[in-house]
Amino acid sequence: MSEHHPEHDFAQTAQSEVDAIMQKYDRESAFRTLTGYRGIILSTVLILFSVLQLYSTWRIIPSTHMRPIHLGIVIMLAYVLYPARRKSRKDRLPWYDLALALTALCVYLYQVVFFNDLARQVGLQEYQVWIGLAGILLLLEACRRVVGLPIVIIALCFVAIGLFGQNMPGFLSNRGYTVKQLVKHLFYTQEGIFGTPVGASSTFIFLFILFGSFLEKTGVGEFFIDLSNAVCGHKRGGPAKVAVITSAFEGTVSGSSVANTVGSGSFTIPMMKRLGYKPEFAAAVEAAASTGGQIMPPVMGAAAFLMAESVGVPYSVVVKAAIIPALLYFVGIYIITDLEARKQGLVGMDRNKMPKLKKVLLERGFLMLPLIAIITILGLGFTPAMAALIGIVTAIAGSYLRTVAELLCVLVRGRKAYKMIGNGEGVPQETSFGRALLTAVKKTQGLHGKDYLKALEGGARSIIGVALACGTAGIIAGMITKTGIGLKMGAGLSSLAGGNLLLLLFFTMVASILLGMGVPTTANYLITSTIMAPIVYKALTTSMPAIYGALSAINEGYAILPAHLFTFYFGIIADITPPVALAAMAGAAIAKSDPLKTGIESSKLAIAAFLVPYIFVLSPQMLMLNAQWYEVAQIVITALIGMFGIGMGVERYWRSKLNIFQVLLALAGGLLLIYPGTLTDAVGILLVGVVVLWQALQMKAAPKTE
Repeated sequence: MSEHHPEHDFAQTAQSEVDAIMQKYDRESAFRTLTGYRGIILSTVLILFSVLQLYSTWRIIPSTHMRPIHLGIVIMLAYVLYPARRKSRKDRLPWYDLALALTALCVYLYQVVFFNDLARQVGLQEYQVWIGLAGILLLLEACRRVVGLPIVIIALCFVAIGLFGQNMPGFLSNRGYTVKQLVKHLFYTQEGIFGTPVGASSTFIFLFILFGSFLEKTGVGEFFIDLSNAVCGHKRGGPAKVAVITSAFEGTVSGSSVANTVGSGSFTIPMMKRLGYKPEFAAAVEAAASTGGQIMPPVMGAAAFLMAESVGVPYSVVVKAAIIPALLYFVGIYIITDLEARKQGLVGMDRNKMPKLKKVLLERGFLMLPLIAIITILGLGFTPAMAALIGIVTAIAGSYLRTVAELLCVLVRGRKAYKMIGNGEGVPQETSFGRALLTAVKKTQGLHGKDYLKALEGGARSIIGVALACGTAGIIAGMITKTGIGLKMGAGLSSLAGGNLLLLLFFTMVASILLGMGVPTTANYLITSTIMAPIVYKALTTSMPAIYGALSAINEGYAILPAHLFTFYFGIIADITPPVALAAMAGAAIAKSDPLKTGIESSKLAIAAFLVPYIFVLSPQMLMLNAQWYEVAQIVITALIGMFGIGMGVERYWRSKLNIFQVLLALAGGLLLIYPGTLTDAVGILLVGVVVLWQALQMKAAPKTE
């Protein structure tokens, strides 16, 4: 359905360059492209996998069966689609990868076929140990190919802790386990590989990914870009603001910081450079905004669903909690880009070349209906799976809305409607009503047969990385529960921090950033939440028993949620934090800028992501947990003013360049305003007000220039 829009022509990176950047910086995009009968067979398998997943939502398959089936097919597809080395040829399938694919499928289906026998057994036979061991190793190798080495190394480290626990030093020590014990725990129970993450992946996460695939086919990506251009393309520093708004929109359905950066950045980065932004700044704006898309509700790179499952709260609570921090993040980037444009004297793009807001909304505003439907359904208390299914149906039905409207127009206005739906050149008066109706039918706009198949295929391909990350994270979680190392790690980190909460949070921030480097969003959340979130939760409940005790009294998940969001945020901004900073590097590749400088600029733009998590764990009212509406309103208003103060301080500019005292006042005032509290708000407004007034007086006293 996607149409070509001429307003995109004036600044766009070549598609071949975009594809090359995606393959370089996004591991999941570096898949094989098979042709001939191999390609047909592969496409058929992918489509049938999506159909099986849809079938399982109507005819419930037990989790003991569905999880191994889901993961077995995913691992099989991983070996078929992804070569052992990223530089290997992508146009052929070696025999050994096909053998590994079929072996993986058989190993995982073994649990389904012989489920009853396994349930009656007390222990494992020798051959069953080898089958389980093969399943674990095949999963880890598939994960290495698709997701990357970091999560595999972490999983292997935890397995080593379990195997050699008796010889481990300090808090890593445990009684140690045999290979047979670990294989049984990790492969033959739902405490390891087939735990909650894979359960979520095999149900509603897949449905939401499939929803995103269908939504993409409707042309919603171009709609977001055109809508953002219509709203603010003509404003000061327009392309940068377009990047911020577009990325916020795309983040609602995108599950990758890199994909978001490259997708919208291929349009926005060249436009920013053309307007006068420095290449490093242009790339940094797109990278920071695109990374923020992963913390933007309602999807949050699929982490929102996993978070709801892990924490034990309704999905709507997670979405509501993430709104204000995400809003502050994007407002912070918007303010800094505006101040940079003001400082550089940049203007907006030619308004006459921008799409018209009214026209964009009238012609393609219906593309927003699926997102509205999902939010509405979730708000009414339905399950995420039901919301995703309704979203898919709405995306399909909505794609035909324009054609239905044109047909109704013909039925109501007859021949006069012909010019409206035709090529605009007019037709002879003798044109019949039937001819006009036939023209409208021939011009049908909406998803076609090939679009359905491509959407099903794309959804199946997109779940591969998520499912492999979920399975590998299950190994980590299984080893933590088996060895009890989680509590010991928390005690060790707390001891290192000397019992100081802020210092412990700082250590956790650093660890989360390190754990999140080079790891996709879903895997990122699974790693940081499994390893670090319990440490933060214990520290918070110990240091602030009154606040977190009140939350626990309502729902224990309310008390756990801030810790999960804290570690998730810092894991996510690893995508723009040097030295790895994959999203920043992808943006730098488009902008032809220095990657390290781009990463530093991105980190500066994302200042809110470094500050806000500290605020909401110390004051959970920001997450709208156990807070009154007037408290939320005060938090939002004062925090937005606070982001303005921080933006002035970071850019060292408002009406003119700020001196060091003005910078310090602006930063202090901004921080106080972001931290919830009447006294801090009053002092913060005073400090920011002093800077604004000081600048106004300076401008008034400055000599007028002709």
